Amino acid sequence: MEPENDTKISGFLLLGISEGPRLQPFLFGVFLFMYLVTVFGNLLIILATISDSHLHTPMYFFLSNLSFVDICFTSTTIPKMLMNVHTHNKVITYKGCMIQIYFFILFGVLDNFLLTVMAYDRFVAICHPLHYTVIMNHKLCGLFLLASLITSALNSLLQSLMVLRLSFCTELKIPHFFCEINQVVLLACSDTFSNDMVMYFAAGLLFCGPLAGILYSYSKIVSSICAISSAQGKYKAFSTCASHLSVVCLFYCTCLGVYFSSSATHNSHSSAIASVMYSVITPMLNPFIYSLRNKDLMGALRKLFRGKS
Repeated sequence: MEPENDTKISGFLLLGISEGPRLQPFLFGVFLFMYLVTVFGNLLIILATISDSHLHTPMYFFLSNLSFVDICFTSTTIPKMLMNVHTHNKVITYKGCMIQIYFFILFGVLDNFLLTVMAYDRFVAICHPLHYTVIMNHKLCGLFLLASLITSALNSLLQSLMVLRLSFCTELKIPHFFCEINQVVLLACSDTFSNDMVMYFAAGLLFCGPLAGILYSYSKIVSSICAISSAQGKYKAFSTCASHLSVVCLFYCTCLGVYFSSSATHNSHSSAIASVMYSVITPMLNPFIYSLRNKDLMGALRKLFRGKS
């Protein structure tokens, strides 16, 4: 196939999870339900942390920001997918695809950074409890958030600009329900070596780096918990980080699962289905995981509902 200049490209065709016409109403209902649960669940977390002064702590500050990022993360892909299914039109414009790539990477990496910062917060709370308020002050929390946002935005901008320089062939079908950057790069007719190198370097630095930080933080947390003599003290210390550890395991296991499944099978369709786990299901489950057995958060939610009733 002959390369086609970027300016002539009107758009891409998103093939979605399934092309079967009978499955489309079912998929529309399932994804609409998951999207609404994600938005309302995370919105409740944000409102609860804002309304209750007892939750104005670093842990809940980062949790509310994580909830906001999760709403944005799912809103980058799901509304467009729902519109495509509803209108039976699978086309996404070239400009729309580039915008989707930018924001998907931005919020995905920001999600990753926030989980890392929250791990550090739990490390300080358990390993250095007497110095917690001094170390995790408002200024440091703000700097962590700002640094995470700037790094995510710069990385997303770089990768998006790298895609913009590519020339594409006449075959513009993406076997996914959104413009996933790897699938878009595979459609290019021009040389993609530099794109591949940037993606691999970014994955190593911005995915493996934070993961190493989380593993280090939890290795210190486990050592500190093991040093506690009483069983009640161990349980109390572990319960403060159990929710975060569950979310970290869910996020990283699903991301690694998508990577290894796509590498092993080389099947884009199975990769699209697997990516639903980290891009849709994980943000949907986060509010339930953090609310489960969290008396402070549940109390704030009860106050919020009482105030509205």
